[in-house]
Amino acid sequence: MILRRYQTEAVEAVYRHLREYETNPCVVCPTGAGKSLIIAQIARDVVELWNGRILILAHVKELLDQAVDKLVAVAPGLWHCIGVYSAGLGSRDTDHPIIVGGIQSVFRRARDLGRFDLILIDEAHLIPPDGEGMYRQFLDDARAVNPNVRVIGLTATPFRMKSGSICSPENILNEICYEIGVRELIVQGFLCPLRTKAGAERVDFGGLHVRGGEFVAGEVEDLMDEEHLVHAACAEIVEQTTDRRSVLIFASGVKHGEHIVRRLNEAHGFECGFVTGDTESGERDRLLDRFRAGDLKYLCNVNVLTTGFDAPNVDCVALVRPTKSPGLYYQMVGRGFRVHPGKTDCVVLDFGGNVLRHGPVDQIRISDPNTAGNGEAPAKECPACRALIHAAYSICPDCGFAFPPAETRHLETQASSDGILSDQITRTEYEVGEISYHVHFKRNDPSAAPTMRVDYRCGLATSFSEWVCLEHTGYARQKAEQWWRRRSNEPVPDDVDDAVDLARSGALTPTLAITIERKPGEKYDRIVSHVLGPRPPRIDTDEGAAKYAGISEDQVPF
Repeated sequence: MILRRYQTEAVEAVYRHLREYETNPCVVCPTGAGKSLIIAQIARDVVELWNGRILILAHVKELLDQAVDKLVAVAPGLWHCIGVYSAGLGSRDTDHPIIVGGIQSVFRRARDLGRFDLILIDEAHLIPPDGEGMYRQFLDDARAVNPNVRVIGLTATPFRMKSGSICSPENILNEICYEIGVRELIVQGFLCPLRTKAGAERVDFGGLHVRGGEFVAGEVEDLMDEEHLVHAACAEIVEQTTDRRSVLIFASGVKHGEHIVRRLNEAHGFECGFVTGDTESGERDRLLDRFRAGDLKYLCNVNVLTTGFDAPNVDCVALVRPTKSPGLYYQMVGRGFRVHPGKTDCVVLDFGGNVLRHGPVDQIRISDPNTAGNGEAPAKECPACRALIHAAYSICPDCGFAFPPAETRHLETQASSDGILSDQITRTEYEVGEISYHVHFKRNDPSAAPTMRVDYRCGLATSFSEWVCLEHTGYARQKAEQWWRRRSNEPVPDDVDDAVDLARSGALTPTLAITIERKPGEKYDRIVSHVLGPRPPRIDTDEGAAKYAGISEDQVPF
């Protein structure tokens, strides 16, 4: 199995971080981006290139199964090197070079499992922030066996609702070493396009209380389980899914979910499966197998089928629950991200006001809860077709409805106060926290000249990219030369590989801030200006030689 370019870049970023820093890195990739393949490639390299030993930790057995399947797919010759330690899977292997383990099963068994060079944690946002969690206990014991063991995390949502970023100096994971966004992968065809619709029945969520950063569960279920709301939601789900094959429903509680299942069956004649945390394991597996196979069109669940559930055939997600958590919102919608044969897009039916609360699903911007503002999310509902679209649209792209000027002016004013979109074209300055450089090849066009892609990370989960066309000719080359000369005293490279090597060595001035231009309806944001720091010295000077001296690329990364 061949990794996609961004998956390869993620692996390389991990190794680079392990070589150059003593901290523990985290990779951030959207749901459906193939984190399991990144995990599998790292495990393969540990065994085949460095004769090391790696532990892959996860919290649910579905993730353990996925990890083993992807490991065998990437490196079939390694099947005899893979052991599984999981009570749920009935296996307690301890001697293999690659151990795939459930945290619930291994957290008191670090000494029994022996020495590891790397510990890789899937869905790393589930690591608890305090010192009492199973991950903390296991890692403390693992360091007693090998004080030099390094930890790598992978997640789609690099923060916790209560405590903020999962990466900080005092946490298990310290820095994000690689990140790629939802919109970029949708544009490239690696994730499925999404369409959103609001529910026709309006629900007032103003009376709900918040506890621990989330709506109080009992209040949410009582509200959403009202008879007229369940009847309206089920009727709309059936109406909107006549051309859908696999519909995943998120209910607000067990009683609410049972009500939905009963209504779909009795009033509309559709079988709907139901999965909760108490569903017996065999019954759950049977329902999920039928759903994945297309034998069961509707499947309702309560707080179960989010992280770790993989069903690429899902082409409709119905959110019949509100949430204050952008991470949970992301995980629910993410069940429809994956591409699948015959699937052209995924419809998200939002009965919980989540899109308006957190932003459009095809431009999900997850904010650090410690720094996020309280302004309106950059989305609005079309009154004609109920599509949920970006707040800056004056004409609905789905049905052509023209918003009245008064509403447009009101929205523009409101958005401006919140730092969202204030006009048809907006410019926003972002402080740059981290820059990375990569060789980029145009997808599906091997004859196209490569470019240098420059990624700017601006905050917890916000990043922007630009492409420098050093191997092109004409005006594109002229622009690339100007770009380079503004940032470096080194001669302009003719080769993109050389440019990336120089950039990674520190030959370019740091970019302190960038200004982003946005136009509604366009696929890409555009970087229109930069705030640059001082240019570094030439490499062939004494000062430059000292500055750029570093660790050999041949050094083993753990």
